[in-house]
Amino acid sequence: MLNVLIVEDEPSYLEALKITLEPEGFAVATAADGRAGITAFEAAMPDVILLDLMLPDLSGLDVLRRLRQRSDVPVIVVSAKSAEADIVTALELGADDYLTKPYSSRELVARIRANTRRIADPEQEVLTAGNAVLDPGRYEMRIGESTFALARKEFELAELLMERQGRIVTRETLLERIWGIDWGDSKSLDQHIRRLRRRFEQVEGAPQITTVRGVGYRLEP
Repeated sequence: MLNVLIVEDEPSYLEALKITLEPEGFAVATAADGRAGITAFEAAMPDVILLDLMLPDLSGLDVLRRLRQRSDVPVIVVSAKSAEADIVTALELGADDYLTKPYSSRELVARIRANTRRIADPEQEVLTAGNAVLDPGRYEMRIGESTFALARKEFELAELLMERQGRIVTRETLLERIWGIDWGDSKSLDQHIRRLRRRFEQVEGAPQITTVRGVGYRLEP
């Protein structure tokens, strides 16, 4: 059973999430403000966190910063804020996913399962592409003599691109495989591709991610 921590200050919304998730087999813990969310995380050690941004006492972004100082637990931001700047900021701070209210229960459950998939199947083979080595056991990538600790979605993007290196991976495939559902808002994918590209660009001789316009991406060793 997967443990979900919901950090949300609206009581009716919090109760609705519990009603949605518990019948799906999730154990649910809750917190009504940012500081309580940090405390609940330390007590419950959840498998995934649903985090609102507009919280009393300590904002969702501040909670995210503190979480990333101590854990790589999957964090799905669930917010009414839909501006690209808000999404990019959350992803830059280490959020694994961003879901804009309102959304369907089916999509929420799919996102949770996608973000916790590796918990159920943690043993993956080491992948190589040129001088890049992806190590699932450490959640890191080595390129030459440099080592990078990757965020969860960066890792999964690198993994899929390396598995199919030299071939085009469509945007639809990336969204479905990594985010768990074919959804229209692809800003999260674009931002993670940019971050992964910056990793490669830091090391001479590293693989390159080529954009195939209107189709997807290809990793060139």
